[in-house]
Amino acid sequence: MIEVENLVYEYPSKRALKGIGLSVRPNTITALVGPNGAGKTTLLRCLAALDTPYDGTVHIAGLNTRDSPRAIHALLGYLPDFYGLYDALSVERCLIFAALAHGFTAAKAKEAAVMAAERVGLSDRLANPAAELSRGLRQRLAIAQAIVHEPKVVLLDEPAAGLDPMARRDLSKLLVSLKESGMTLVVSSHILSELEDYSDEMIIMEDGRVVGGAPVQLRQQQRALIRVQLASARNDLAALLSRHSGVEVLQSDNVSASFRLLGDAQSRVSLLRALVAEGLEIVSFGDAPHQLEAAYFAEVNREAQVS
Repeated sequence: MIEVENLVYEYPSKRALKGIGLSVRPNTITALVGPNGAGKTTLLRCLAALDTPYDGTVHIAGLNTRDSPRAIHALLGYLPDFYGLYDALSVERCLIFAALAHGFTAAKAKEAAVMAAERVGLSDRLANPAAELSRGLRQRLAIAQAIVHEPKVVLLDEPAAGLDPMARRDLSKLLVSLKESGMTLVVSSHILSELEDYSDEMIIMEDGRVVGGAPVQLRQQQRALIRVQLASARNDLAALLSRHSGVEVLQSDNVSASFRLLGDAQSRVSLLRALVAEGLEIVSFGDAPHQLEAAYFAEVNREAQVS
């Protein structure tokens, strides 16, 4: 769906993107993560055909952002970090205006506005002025404006910033529902916990580059991320785990480890039985919390070792 090759972008005093190359598969949610200043927003703006890169190419659904920026805008929805709403307009009028901006007729724009509001859970707020909405509902309205034209690709820059825990949970459900409707999403954040529930892949950026050179697969079939906790320390924990087929140790100390395991439920049973037989005093063994965080640090550490 998205193909980026050797993408370079320069500000007057800084090179923000340094030869980015990546692919995003259709009908996935890709987390774009990294520290502040890593180049995430610049990359999103290049993907959205809002900024023209110094070098390299971006293709979205086969279209080149240099050659066909208007066509890109028609098939893409973009929500920047700092977005604006017309506070004096009602929710419905905000969405109708967004639809008209995409070339809809008046009748089609009203229909699209109603559908977009329903998708984001604002059907009961159509008559409310945008100024009266809470922070979470304003975020929903902004997303509705970005998807009112039924885009194939949606780019979201820090969409959960400033939201309370309940609103973040609702946002996660909304993004999953958009993916299930056939959209491809790229969601930027530097807070990994925000992305845990819905991301399929992760692109890690540091200093204008993609760490590892490619997206990290987070939800691979038959490849679980597991954490084991011991009652007493073992200096050879990582070595013991690594001896078993299908195990890739990501993080380990003397009393706990996180690792990927290739296989089905029976593979877990067999591994647990073998570890107990080897004398490990296991307190817990199961799906690892903070899986995205573990994958992030594993990839960053791997890159540091290669460097």
